[in-house]
Parts: sequence; structure tokens; C-alpha cells
Amino acid sequence: MSSTNVKVIFSPSEMKEKSIISDLHLKFAERTWNDTFQLVRRCMEKSRDESKPCELLVRSLERLQQEVNVSSMNTMRSRLEMIATQQGMGFHVTEATCYLTADLFYLEVVLAPCGGVEEVKVAPHGAPPVSSDSLLQLLRLKNFADFSVKLAGLFTQYNIPGDNEIKLKLLMSLQHLGRDLEQISHLPRAPKDCDPEMDMINNGSVGCLTIGKEDCPLTIQFYITPTDVKKTDSHTKAVAQAAQVTVCASNVTHKLQMASVIPQPAQLDPQGYPVFLPLNEVANETLPACFLLKLQPAVPMMMSFVNKLSIITDVTIPDVDLQWAPLPKLLMRGSLSLNNHGERLDEQDTIFTVPVPGDVMHSYILPGAAWEAPAQRGTVMDSIPFTHPAHVPAVLELLRHQCVINLLLRSCISSQWASPGSVCDLHFEVLPESDTSFSVTFNPPSTNSLAVLLVNISDSHQITCSLFAAGTCDPSLDEYITTVMKRCMSVPETLTTLYSKLEEITSALLSPGRRATTEAENDESAPKSATVTDTNSALTEISQRAAVPEDSFSISGSAHYAMSVANSELPPEINTSPVVNPYPFTPAGVFPHWIGNNGQLSELT
Repeated sequence: MSSTNVKVIFSPSEMKEKSIISDLHLKFAERTWNDTFQLVRRCMEKSRDESKPCELLVRSLERLQQEVNVSSMNTMRSRLEMIATQQGMGFHVTEATCYLTADLFYLEVVLAPCGGVEEVKVAPHGAPPVSSDSLLQLLRLKNFADFSVKLAGLFTQYNIPGDNEIKLKLLMSLQHLGRDLEQISHLPRAPKDCDPEMDMINNGSVGCLTIGKEDCPLTIQFYITPTDVKKTDSHTKAVAQAAQVTVCASNVTHKLQMASVIPQPAQLDPQGYPVFLPLNEVANETLPACFLLKLQPAVPMMMSFVNKLSIITDVTIPDVDLQWAPLPKLLMRGSLSLNNHGERLDEQDTIFTVPVPGDVMHSYILPGAAWEAPAQRGTVMDSIPFTHPAHVPAVLELLRHQCVINLLLRSCISSQWASPGSVCDLHFEVLPESDTSFSVTFNPPSTNSLAVLLVNISDSHQITCSLFAAGTCDPSLDEYITTVMKRCMSVPETLTTLYSKLEEITSALLSPGRRATTEAENDESAPKSATVTDTNSALTEISQRAAVPEDSFSISGSAHYAMSVANSELPPEINTSPVVNPYPFTPAGVFPHWIGNNGQLSELT
């Protein structure tokens, strides 16, 4: 068997490229890594845009430095220089000391001959350098990623807009704001949680404040869930929702404090909030800037909540910078891939499966038509402008409120993909009822009827659950479910508990002794017109309690296994009871009915 020689013919351009690569291999075969670093840096200096080096060269140098062990003074200098460049800071070297500089602060890093770090100092503008043990330890551990993050926080803190005169005035104003917030954090208050740190974060007027250290930006931790505390034990700060306090440029001038606005001694109003002086009564400056809460991470917020922010701070949030979308879609972004975690029923609806303890699988559907309503749309807020420390407590309460709503809704959607033919033990539909409440519709155990759990979040501390189902008019059951919801902060876990409780109630009602007793009591004392005769029909009971004709409820066939209850099916007291906020429901008939024939849940086809 003869072999055939294949000759590859290159084009002139390919031959030239191959020759250049070969020449480069030969030229740099004997060069050290340090020579390669120097070459890349020289290329960066010759970049056509002097204000911004070539991104490809920057990434190349970053990749090279990540692969090289820092074992000498030169390699440590190179790494620090790259970090300074990434943050937009200057870099200077004097013998064994490196300086990472910005307009209003600088970092001083003293190196050892072996590449180790002997000391790190932070020097804010107008103040002497102060040793930073946290930054020193990060560099000694060669944890450059966390060092960069911490340095970025400092750079943001001191990255103040304007010319030198305005920068200094804004820095002074920011320092007065920080000292006022610190005074507020020390005011007496009654604890609401047995965990002091969690109580300070979730209930403090200004959350848990980090201030007073040159190497730490002014930061507020304002919300954390009980489950996060249990999961992380002492690492609470790593999972808490936080906000960095800084300043930003503004197209509109604002009066900003140049002195404390807290009277001495500090006082509390009857509601327990600190008393503030008006800006007109203290030294102030009108500047083209405002204070800023930079949220870490960003928070999806409902339109009504965004409007409330503007009312609290009296600072307009430009609508042109905001991108609006249904709240569930915002909650899915960044934490979910729709192809991996949800099944599309149509252009708007997604089914999510959620595993719960006990090897139980739930499925949740959030109908797109319901959440597309204008009142249910929101946007992702990454920063909130304000002009006075009095705004901070009210803004934090609003943020906490939104975080609780997001947490409960996210528990229904941030799980696994519902693949075709997948088997779930229980099916639920989640519908919005107002900007602070939603309902969950499901099929109770051993019945062909529907039940509705109304979840109302009046504020971050007040959550109430109300069940509307046949044969369940016990207020203690609502109180029990509310307690469960507050403890676990999870809709699936709460519904698992509720379903088990309903199974117990149904089992007791269907026991022979209980059935005979109930029938005798009904025959002797209960007028038939006032008795719920069909114990298997939640809709019948709801219609009687709401004085709505029973024939107004329609149950239509569907290819979907989820279900929906029209808003007219819910009793009117949901809107007027003190237990929930008096928000009007979306008109009945807007949302589709996805209920199988005779109220049975039909399988997905």
C-alpha cells in the first residue's frame, strides 16, 4: 500500500505571520520573565491612547503576573504597579518603598529584599500615614485579589469629583457625615434580636457602621437573613447586604453639611429616630455633588419603592438611567440561566422546581401577564443619592423592606430547571396582589378545590400570612404559618409546613368518629344556608365569605398543570383588613386560569 505525501501550501500572508512568530520564539527563548514584563510595559507606554493603555496588553501583563510566583522585590513591585494601574492610581518607587497614589490619599508599601512586605500605611489627605494591618496581612499572604478589592473600596471612597477646592470641601462634608452617622449608631435603642450583630444590622437606625479606620471605607451593613447567619456562623460580614457611603457629582447643586447636624446632646424623637438640625442652622456649602449609597450588591426595586426614595431624599433619580422589567425577571438575572433552570411555557411564563427538605419537589409558576403589569415592574438600583444624614434611616428601612420581598420571591425562582415530564410533588402559582403582597394558589390535600395563601409584607419586620380555603377559618393557623414564614424566610419551606398541617386537619375531619359528630352537629344546630356544605371546595367558602355569587368562579381546562385564581375570587377583606395593606388588586380576568377540568391539576403536555 503506497502512501501519499500531502503538501501544504501557505499564502504569502500566512508565511509572513509564521516567520514572525518563529523569529519571536527564537528571540525570546533565553529571556527571563522580568524581561518579558519590561517589554509589555514599554509597549503599554507607547500605546496610541496615552490616557488608556491597550487593553490587550494590560490583560497580557495581568495573565503573566498571575502565573509568576512573587519571590523577589522586582516581582512584587510589578504586581503592585499592575494593581495601581487597574484602579486608576499612580505608582512611584523610592528604593524599597512603593507608593500607590490618588488625589486625596496614598498607600505606602515597604518591601523586603526577598519580595516580602514589611509595612503598609494609608495616608488620607492632610493626615499622617497610619499603619494598616489588614492590608499588610493580605499582601503577606499574597492574596492580591482581596487586596485589590479593598483598595478599590478606598479609591471609591476618596474618588471625589471636582477641582481641588471642591474636592477638599466634599471630603470635609463626607467626614462630618460619617461622624454624624457614628453618633446615630451609638444612640440607645431597645434590642429586637437576641444576636447583637444581627440586631444591629437589621434593626439599627444606620445598620452596622464601619468607620474610623483609614484603611476601611465608610460602609453600612443593613440587612442579613437568619439563614445566612446560621450558614456562615461568625462570617456575618461576608453575606450581609451593604452600602458604601461616598460622594458623587451632580448636575444640580445641593446644600451639604460642613458641620455636624446633630444637636448636643443627641436626642431621639417619640418614634425613636434621632433629631437633626436643618442645614440652614449649621455651616453648609452649595456644591455640584451629593452623598451616595453604593449598594453592594445592587438591589432590584419596585417602581413604587424607587418613587419613595426620591420623596425621602428630595433628589430626583433620572429615569433615563433606569431599565424597567418585571420584578421576577430582575431577581433571576445574575443568579439564573433560563435554559438551565426554567422551562418556558410561552414568551413570559417560566416554571421553576424547588427541592425542599424531606425529598419533596415543588414547582412554581409566575405568570408573565400578571407580573408585566406596570405596578409590578422594577429596576436594579446600584446607588442611591441623598443630601442629609436624616435620609439614611428612612432609606435603609425602605431597602430592608424591598430585600425581604425579594428574598421571599427569590425562594420560589432561584432553583432548578423544570424539564418536560419532570415529576413534582406539589404545584403552586405565585401572583402579585400589590407592591407589598403576593398570593400563592395551590391544591390542598385530599380535595379537588383550590386554596390561596396571601403573603403581606407591611415592612421588613411585619410579615403576615392569611389562608383562604374550605374548612379553615382558624386564625391560629394563620398565626402559625406567619411564625414559620418569619423564621425560615422561604415560601417553599412555609408551604411544605402548611401542606403538612392541612393534611393533619383533613385526616382529623375524615376520621369516622369526627365525621359522625360533625354530621350530628350540623343536623341539629347549623342552618343549611349558613353552612359550608362542600368541605372539598375552597372557592365555595371564599365566595360565601366575600358575598360573591358562586357561579362567578370559572374553572377552565388547560394544558398546564399550574393554577390561577381570579382576583374577584378573593374576599374583599383582603384589601381592607388591618392585617394587610389597603392596595387594590388588579381587576379580575386579567390573569389566565390554568386549572384542569373539575378543579384537578392537569399534567403538562
